[in-house]
Amino acid sequence: MTEARHAHFKRHRFPAEIIAHAVWLHYRFPLSLRDVEYLLAERGIIVTFQTVAEWAAKFGLKFAHQFRRRSRGHFADKWQLDEMVVTIKGKKYWLWRAVDANGYVLDALLQSRRSKVAALRLMRKLLKGPGDHPA
Repeated sequence: MTEARHAHFKRHRFPAEIIAHAVWLHYRFPLSLRDVEYLLAERGIIVTFQTVAEWAAKFGLKFAHQFRRRSRGHFADKWQLDEMVVTIKGKKYWLWRAVDANGYVLDALLQSRRSKVAALRLMRKLLKGPGDHPA
């Protein structure tokens, strides 16, 4: 995550990804603030609907500009493919994430087995998509 992006979220209790996800849920889908609160609570993130409203008011316009920019395919010049093992309900899964230099998750893939072919397919999918591609 770059310093400029991190500066927007200073003095906030929750990480930037959680704030961004809450604002995205509120504006992308016809969800009330309480619905967003319940969806986050299901994932173990305890946030009040007032907090989501404050985030939406503070970051909503900024995220709208970023969503529009990203939907046109303007990403950073460098991408990175992250691979990690996550445990969900006691079962191991492989998580592949494509992240650009600004820390935005471009795409993700979750599988029960480790597969190089699937990771390459994820990268090909990103490279075939519209917009800028890494050099």
